[in-house]
Amino acid sequence: MIFWDNLLRYPRFFISSMFGLILILLNPLINQPKKFNRKVIIFFFFIIIILFYILKQMFSLE
Repeated sequence: MIFWDNLLRYPRFFISSMFGLILILLNPLINQPKKFNRKVIIFFFFIIIILFYILKQMFSLE
């Protein structure tokens, strides 16, 4: 029984480790817009729109 208990711990450890890693990686991205002013956010928004339009034209999506 001890073997199966230990074996069941590994998936839980893996899931909790991945969740912690995702939280650590996303934390700077969540806190960054608080430090930016509005002009920088609008600039990045327009850059994303322009890139989307360019990729749409490159792949001829309609």
